[in-house]
Amino acid sequence: MTKQPHLSSLPPLIESDTVAIVCPAGKISGSLIDAVNLLEGWGLKVRLGKSVEASYHQFAGDDALRAADFQQMLDDPEVKAIFAARGGYGTVRIIDRIDFSRFSKAPKWIVGFSDITVLHSHIQAVWGIPSIHGQMPLTIPDATAPSLDSLRKALFGERLTYHYPAIPGNRPGKASGVLIGGNLSLLVNVSGSASDPNYQGKILFLEDVSEYFYSIDRMLWTLKRAGKLAGLQGLLVGGFTHLKDNETPFGYTVHEMIREKVEAYGYPVAFDFPAGHLSNNHALILGARVQMEVTEEAVVIKFEPTAII
Repeated sequence: MTKQPHLSSLPPLIESDTVAIVCPAGKISGSLIDAVNLLEGWGLKVRLGKSVEASYHQFAGDDALRAADFQQMLDDPEVKAIFAARGGYGTVRIIDRIDFSRFSKAPKWIVGFSDITVLHSHIQAVWGIPSIHGQMPLTIPDATAPSLDSLRKALFGERLTYHYPAIPGNRPGKASGVLIGGNLSLLVNVSGSASDPNYQGKILFLEDVSEYFYSIDRMLWTLKRAGKLAGLQGLLVGGFTHLKDNETPFGYTVHEMIREKVEAYGYPVAFDFPAGHLSNNHALILGARVQMEVTEEAVVIKFEPTAII
């Protein structure tokens, strides 16, 4: 599939815009009222897809329903952003059913994290169009106010800059590049497929949840052996939460595993960025060019005004 020309940036949302909530993966087991109230409080009109109320095994409807629901919102010119209500598992089952031809000519914001990494990666790999890794409707009730405000800023075109304290183990340096990444498990899942983005010259963001320590190590080795870590400009590491261990402990922390895989490369590495499966999951615009500076005292991430690849 040939990469198509893309807009340098997506138009920001404005009050009275219509946004949609769909479920491309797991089914809903809670209420979306907090999410609807939040989005309406931002002046947006909210449209709920059929998949929001659907159930088929662990999925929000069967593959055909979830794909059709996403396709409808993708093609509707009135819908200016699409929120995945939750992650779970299932987006990879429908990604090849979706026709992005209209989207490639008139892009709109796609928002989500975790399993939605499949969508982010596919969009980056084929078109290089920006999308938002951030809080999803089902996570909004537990989300921190700063993380929700970062999502609002990303959607409405306000400048995003993050400044947080450095921790021991970071590797100082400066970098500039397009931000890609998301959930480590899903990045490995799409590796070698049409949804696998080009890592060369990029700043990579990684996070994961509920994996075994040895599995994290194995996936990192997969990225390294595939050459995906060698040509990066920088590495931004978010939350690796609720990890599990075997009866015989694996023995390495996630930070130690990552440092081992990238020790031969000279780019900056920053740990503990507040994004991932966290209540404090700050928005990241994947596909945007960012400036990254890591010092002994702080980490600064600045998103440039346009998202040019």
